[in-house]
Order: sequence, then structure tokens, then C-alpha cells
Amino acid sequence: MNDKMKTLKRVQMYSFCMTEATLYLDTHPTCKQALEYFKQMRMAYEKAYDEYVRKYGPLKASDVDCDAQEWTWIKGPWPWMNEEGKKNVEL
Repeated sequence: MNDKMKTLKRVQMYSFCMTEATLYLDTHPTCKQALEYFKQMRMAYEKAYDEYVRKYGPLKASDVDCDAQEWTWIKGPWPWMNEEGKKNVEL
């Protein structure tokens, strides 16, 4: 697995952790440990997400540089594709 896929997997992992913590906090809103865990996962997610976007390009259309002279979102490959534009089977 290359560095791009490892970074994307980290983004996905921390996103999953935040979702699970959110579900728990919905039923246990005063749990300090869960709130702290959510904060840690959010910080890790933001770090991994920012690293991916900085190194490999946008993960969402909202990550595109709006000051550019053209719409770069359509320039490949998509985050779920390999460099040849084929669906990445590692995901």
C-alpha cells in the first residue's frame, strides 16, 4: 500500500471513530471520557485530512482552490482511483 492510500485510510479511520463517538455521545452527553475521545479523534482526523489534501489534492469539491483560474476538481485521479484512473482495489 502506497503512502497516498495509507493517508486516505487514516482519514477514513478517524472519520469512523468520530462517527462512533458521536453516536455514543448522543446517548451519553455528559460522559467526559467520550467527549475527550471525540476531541482527540477530531484533531487526528483534521491533521490526516489536511495532510492528504496538501499532498494529493482535494477530497471534496469544497477543498478546491477557488482562486485558481480553472475548476481543478475534475482533474484526476479521484481520491478513490489509482494514478491510471482506475478504481483502486485497495479501498
